[in-house]
Amino acid sequence: MNVLLVLLSLIFIAPPSVYDFTIKTIDGKEVKLSQFRGKKILIVNTASKCGYTPQYEDLEKLHKQYGKEVVLIGFPAGNFGGQELATNQEIQEFCKKNFGVTFLMSEKVSVKGDDIDPLFKYLVSASNPDFTGDIKWNFEKFLINEKGELVHRYRSGVKPLDPVITNNL
Repeated sequence: MNVLLVLLSLIFIAPPSVYDFTIKTIDGKEVKLSQFRGKKILIVNTASKCGYTPQYEDLEKLHKQYGKEVVLIGFPAGNFGGQELATNQEIQEFCKKNFGVTFLMSEKVSVKGDDIDPLFKYLVSASNPDFTGDIKWNFEKFLINEKGELVHRYRSGVKPLDPVITNNL
């Protein structure tokens, strides 16, 4: 009976913050998001073959400009038109070669559907002043405050250096 209650509580109780999650980087290392406590985090679902892929350039600029205060994490995903490369190595090489990406990148994940990554399952349902629900396309952005709470969410068309984002960093 106690095991059943524990399982049910895990299913129905959402984590209180992103600090409860661990991600795997594109090169296979585990990173606990709790290590970023006290900093803002900008999470972006990315893709290598998308019309929004040039946003990588501005994401890198944002990382260089705000990297001491804001942790930027890209999450490659192939959920929208299969616009992501097949392997983590291909993605990593593409990002470095074409955009000089130095910010943190996770392994390829699913950001929508039955196999949605647990972090994104949390993010798309977390309360925030903007909107909730499924990610609509590549390069949606989630801004997390220093307490690990989702405080803003931006659709794909909002560029990384848009004042609507940078004024909140």
